[in-house]
Amino acid sequence: MSDVQQRIDDLVKSNRVVLFMKGTAQFPQCGFSGRAVQVLKACGVNDLTTVNVLEDDGIRQGIKDYAQWPTIPQLYVNGEFVGGSDIMMEMYQAGELQPLLTA
Repeated sequence: MSDVQQRIDDLVKSNRVVLFMKGTAQFPQCGFSGRAVQVLKACGVNDLTTVNVLEDDGIRQGIKDYAQWPTIPQLYVNGEFVGGSDIMMEMYQAGELQPLLTA
C-alpha cells in the first residue's frame, strides 16, 4: 500500500463519517460536494470529517483508486464506502441513508 493509500485508509478507518470533497463543509468548491454536505446535515450528522482533495493532488487521485470510484465527493461511514453525491441523494430520498448514519 502506498503512502497516500495508507493515509486515506487511516482517515477512513479512524473517523466514523468521512467525506472526501472539493472544498470544505463551510465552503464547498463544487455543486456535488455542496449537495453532499447538505444531505449529511439534513441527516443530523455532527461528527463529519471532511477532506479537501483540492489541497492534495495525491489524495485527489488516490481516493479514486482507493474505492475504485472515479468521482468526488466520496462518502465513507464506519470504514465502508457508501458512494458519491448521486447515490447519497438517492439513499436519502429512499430513507436508507439516515439509519446508516445514526447507527
